[in-house]
Amino acid sequence: MTVYDELVARGLIAQVTDEEEIKELINNGKATFYIGFDPTADSLHVGHFMALCLMKRLQMAGNRPIALIGGGTGMVGDPSGRTDMRQMMTPETIQHNCDCFKEQMSRFIDFSEGKALMVNNADWLLDLNYIELLREVGPHFSVNNMLRAECYKQRMEKGLSFLEFNYMIIQSYDFYELFRKYGCNMQFGGDDQWSNMLGGTELIRRKLGKNAYAMTITLLLNSEGKKMGKTQSGAVWLDPEKTSPFEFYQYWRNVGDADVLKCLRMLTFLPLEQINEMDCWEGSQLNTAKEILAFELTKLVHGEEEAAKAQESARALFSGGNAADMPTAAVSADDLQDGKIDILGLLVSSGLCTSRGDARRNVQQGGVSVNGEKITDIATAYTPEDLNAADFVLRRGKKKYCKIIFQ
Repeated sequence: MTVYDELVARGLIAQVTDEEEIKELINNGKATFYIGFDPTADSLHVGHFMALCLMKRLQMAGNRPIALIGGGTGMVGDPSGRTDMRQMMTPETIQHNCDCFKEQMSRFIDFSEGKALMVNNADWLLDLNYIELLREVGPHFSVNNMLRAECYKQRMEKGLSFLEFNYMIIQSYDFYELFRKYGCNMQFGGDDQWSNMLGGTELIRRKLGKNAYAMTITLLLNSEGKKMGKTQSGAVWLDPEKTSPFEFYQYWRNVGDADVLKCLRMLTFLPLEQINEMDCWEGSQLNTAKEILAFELTKLVHGEEEAAKAQESARALFSGGNAADMPTAAVSADDLQDGKIDILGLLVSSGLCTSRGDARRNVQQGGVSVNGEKITDIATAYTPEDLNAADFVLRRGKKKYCKIIFQ
C-alpha cells in the first residue's frame, strides 16, 4: 500500500485538487507541505491531534512538514465555524501562545537538520503595506466567490466584520509566501478550510503563472477532530498541566463504541491490518480496543511510562486497586466539622459537584460511590484517618472521579 493509499484507507482524505500529482509527491517523499495553527490558547488540544499525527506520518515517509504558527492571522481570527467574532488578543499573548505551541509540536515532528520547518506568518503579514496588498493581491479575489464560501455564508445573517472578511486573503497569502520562500507545494487543512485553501492555490497560479503548481488537500474529519477537543468540562489539552496524562487517557478510553475504530485508524500508528482485525469486535472486546487507543495516544503525547501509569490507574478505578496516577483533591482541617467531613462536603471540596444541593441530588440519584461502593446516605461522613487509610477514590457518575487525600 502506498503512503497516499494508506491516508485514504485511514479516512484522512476528503478532497484534492490534482490527485495524481499529489500521489506522485507524497509517495516519493517530494512534498513540502504546511498545516496552519492559530495560537488562540497556550496549549494545543486534541482537536489539533489529527493534524499533528498526519504531519508525523508524512515526515516518516520522507516528506517535509512546515508547521505554520499564525502569529499574524491570530490577530484577525478565522470566521470558520464561528457564530460571533473572536476575542482580540494582545501581541504579547499571541507570542506566548506561539512559544508554547513550538515546544509541544517538537514531540511529534523532528525539526532537526532541515527535516521540518516551523515558521510564523507574523514575519511577513505584519510588515505588509495595505495599499500594496490591495494592488498586488486584491485583484485576484472575486468578492462574489468569497461570499459564496461556507465560512462567510453562515455568518452573513449575524454579521461579518471586514476584519474577518480579510481572513481568506491573508491565509491565501500565507501559501503564496511559503511557496516562494520554502518551495512549499502542498497544503493540508480541515474541510471547513477548503475555500481558503483554494484561494491560496489560485493566488500562486495567478501570480507566478500556470506552471507554478500548488496542491490542496483537506482532512475529512478535521471538523470532528475539533469537536473531539471539547467536552462538557472544557478542552482536552496536550499540556499535562492542563489535562493530566490520566485524564487524557480516560478521555480516549471513554470514546463511543462507534468511534473507537475510526480513531484507531486516524490517530494511531498501529498497522491497518491489526486495526482491521478489530472490525468484528463487539461487547467487551470494544473496551479492549478503547484501552489500546487510549494507551497508544497517551504514549504518543506523554511517553510510554506515563501511558502505563495512566492505564494502571484507570484499571484500578474499576477494580478497587491502587490508583496512584489519577487526579487528586486535598481536604484540610478547615473542611472538617466535628472532626469529620460528610459526603456532600467531599463532593464540593473535590470539585466534582458545584454545591451541596448538586451533591445531594447526585447521591440521592445513586450516582456517587467511594472505592466502588455506592453511597446512598447523604449523612455519610469520614474522618482524616478514613481518607488516608488507603486510596480513597470518590466518583460521581461514570466519568468524574478523583483520589481524596487529607493534608
